Amino acid sequence: MEAKKQTELLGTQKISTLLRNLSIPAMIGMFVMTLYNVVDTIFISYGVGIDAVAGTTVAFPLMMIVMAVSAALGVGGASVISRRLGEQRGDEANQVFGNIISMIVIVSVVGLIIAFFALEPILVIFGATPSTLGYAMDYMFPIMFGTFFFSFGFATNNIVRSEGNARFAMMTMIVPAVINIILDPIFIFALNMGVQGAAIATVISQASVTLMIFQYFLSGKSTLSLAVQHLKIKWNIVKEVMAIGMPAFVQQAAGSLMMIAINTMLIQFGSEFYVGIYGLIQRIVMFTVIPIMGIMQGMMPIVGYNYGAKNYERMRETIWITLKIVTICATVITLLLVFIPSPFLRIFTSDPEVIKEGSSAMRVLFVAFFVVGVQIVAGGLYQALGKPKQALILSLSRQILILIPLVLILPHFVGVMGVWMAFPISDVLSFLLASALLYRDRDTILVKGKDEEENKESDVVSV
Repeated sequence: MEAKKQTELLGTQKISTLLRNLSIPAMIGMFVMTLYNVVDTIFISYGVGIDAVAGTTVAFPLMMIVMAVSAALGVGGASVISRRLGEQRGDEANQVFGNIISMIVIVSVVGLIIAFFALEPILVIFGATPSTLGYAMDYMFPIMFGTFFFSFGFATNNIVRSEGNARFAMMTMIVPAVINIILDPIFIFALNMGVQGAAIATVISQASVTLMIFQYFLSGKSTLSLAVQHLKIKWNIVKEVMAIGMPAFVQQAAGSLMMIAINTMLIQFGSEFYVGIYGLIQRIVMFTVIPIMGIMQGMMPIVGYNYGAKNYERMRETIWITLKIVTICATVITLLLVFIPSPFLRIFTSDPEVIKEGSSAMRVLFVAFFVVGVQIVAGGLYQALGKPKQALILSLSRQILILIPLVLILPHFVGVMGVWMAFPISDVLSFLLASALLYRDRDTILVKGKDEEENKESDVVSV
């Protein structure tokens, strides 16, 4: 009963209060999760060296592909589930949930096969060099071996949030992060396991949260319930979930392709040194998008629920509030990282050359970051509304259609600086595309549309 009331708040509670209650736990959870990724990098950087950071940076695209599949299941499933709950179709929501669990198991089997039979050639394709391949192998084998834990945690976090339980979703990110931070120095330094120790600590932390989430769903604390009959795969559900989740997959997978392209061009026009610098900057980027992603994730269940309940005015108010907040956040982040980048790099390293080159890169890379919020929110909005085509276009635009071509072209004219210049150019072009889509669909999602007004008038006449 308590879980049901919690879900119903999506359609009744004051929007600013609801958005805050859903967004802040998401931000805290992402902050802690990002923190343990950053702590990994700090320990590896100080304890092993910049080559080890480069090795984990080369390996990261493979991990992102696993996360991409999990994101597709989680985001697609969350969108379908939140709309089913808004339409009061609880049993169908449970069926969707069960099918997602079955798909996670399939993904996990694939991960095991890769770990034992295909890991080294894949890492070479992704850009590993003789000096970084050993580090990349040491890091990725434990990660791929534990694919189930990563996939389950990543996907179900979105599902927990879709029923309005942001606090527990936050805890599923905080708990593994704290465990990982505690285990890192033990495995990396005390047991002298280096990069492999960091990976093992991460897998153990994700296994712990898997048990935590299973207990949550089996205890009756969730609006959803897990039953054996729901695990049987129904292809109509798989198709709907993957269609909506495809933009999330494309976005994550595009991130993997983007990193491969960046690493390749940095090595070709620079050296592994610049790959290490990008690895540090990437961790900073992960922090900068936390407030924007948190607000977007807080928005999605509100929009999805009220769209399913046909409460369109409440949906639109949520969208406008979200757009205003993320624009302010992105602007503040831009000012900080363009004008004072070096303190953020000093968190990771004391090497003056790394700080000097990294600061120059950050000033260029973040100069147009203030427009990123609109694009991120627009992508999440179309996913929440179950409009996969628009969401897919936005997911493809920044990384696949714009950023990667720029990364591959610009260095031929200006060297390594061309890699950094590709980011602000793609930010601006993607913002323009997102703005154009929102303007085109303004009658549906931003202002009261003609169809809605006509329906309201017809209802009055019929009464």
